[in-house]
Amino acid sequence: MKARVTVTLKNGVLDPQGKAIESALHSLGIDGVASVRQGKVFDIVLDSSDKAAAEAALKQAGEKLLANTVIENYKVELLD
Repeated sequence: MKARVTVTLKNGVLDPQGKAIESALHSLGIDGVASVRQGKVFDIVLDSSDKAAAEAALKQAGEKLLANTVIENYKVELLD
């Protein structure tokens, strides 16, 4: 089973890397970009076919390792 965990900064948390990307896009002449927020994507392959167990394990991974839940949100998606 394939899954994706997406980690993003919570609203209100400053994103200096996103600001740097936004500035670079403007300097490259790419217009119309109002703001950029950066994040992380983890594509994970699981040996399990039990969707409930897989989702529970991925939520545990998000809470304990993949995201700093003080400043980041995470979303778990099962892809097949």
